[in-house]
Amino acid sequence: MTELLPRPLPNINEMNRDFWCGGADGRLHIHRCGACKRWHHPYVAACPACLSRDVKAEPVSGLGKVKAVTINHQPWFPAVPVPYAVILVELDEQEDIRLPANLVNAPVEAAQPGLKVKVCFQQYGDIFIPVFEPA
Repeated sequence: MTELLPRPLPNINEMNRDFWCGGADGRLHIHRCGACKRWHHPYVAACPACLSRDVKAEPVSGLGKVKAVTINHQPWFPAVPVPYAVILVELDEQEDIRLPANLVNAPVEAAQPGLKVKVCFQQYGDIFIPVFEPA
């Protein structure tokens, strides 16, 4: 029997490897422009703000706040019990860097806009899925 994965896993390539595999060191990695210092997610080959090609992944604090919430009651993935919270996290480093993620280690009722959160990871082989828990 095949083990059910709780979520589809990303196909890893050179453009997304830093984000999906960077959690191996326990930190969230987001691309940043070396010229103007703006953060970018998802990956970009050139900074849309200044057009510099000096863009590389750097670790961020992993801290943020919930900007939006949806509680999912549809059992899309058989291994994931419903209901579960899908949150949009605004990272502390820059207000327009937002990541969709799951809220973990808290009841779904805790998922509210303004909730301070910190990153943690769910590991599947070399892939580290960023999820967030209350800070």
